[in-house]
Amino acid sequence: MTRIVGFDTATATTAVAAFNAGAIPFESALEPGEDERPRHASVLMREVEAAADAFGGWDRVDRIAVGIGPGTFTGLRIGISTARALAQGLAKPLIPIGSLAALAAGIGERDEQRDEPRLPVIDARRGEAFAALYGGTGEELWAPFVAPPEELAARVARLDSPPLAAGDGSLRFRSQLEAAGARIPGEGDKAHRLAARHLCRLAADRDPVEPLGIEPMYLRRPDAELWRERQHG
Repeated sequence: MTRIVGFDTATATTAVAAFNAGAIPFESALEPGEDERPRHASVLMREVEAAADAFGGWDRVDRIAVGIGPGTFTGLRIGISTARALAQGLAKPLIPIGSLAALAAGIGERDEQRDEPRLPVIDARRGEAFAALYGGTGEELWAPFVAPPEELAARVARLDSPPLAAGDGSLRFRSQLEAAGARIPGEGDKAHRLAARHLCRLAADRDPVEPLGIEPMYLRRPDAELWRERQHG
């Protein structure tokens, strides 16, 4: 059995879980505060410590898993820097997992989706979406990319089998994706929320990576760089 503490801060939700051979002794998914800003910086370590305590402390944790995006720049920096520090300080193996892959694993929990394509979509802001496509057994069919909804919808329309799409990006761009043939659960469906237990489940079968070798999956340049360029002509 492999005891894993995993967390993801790619989206506005701070997702943390403890996972052990399918058992979930701890899981949390904390939404933004009243100001609608993510709370990663203030709540992540508290939740991670609670996940480790569910196993009886860090001595009983075998490995750490962290979501590497794509997602918000600030969120990814917080999550990955925390994972690096914990892995180095505690001498624990560290496994990076794509956030879209974890979201797709959640889509695969739905009974009607066991053998169908899965399309996880994260709202990338700026009128764009982060997306990827996975097969019924979790194999990657499209590598993660960023695109405006029209381009994503065009790719979906060319698929032989309509995918089930989920994630906050699928809700934001529902009209374009459904017109292209994608099926999207209702707004309150749990498939739209990235759950850390899926991150841990994927990490159970992956090889660890040196902490400093883990890089966030940004897919595009940060807003701050673009702002500086505009300011300097």
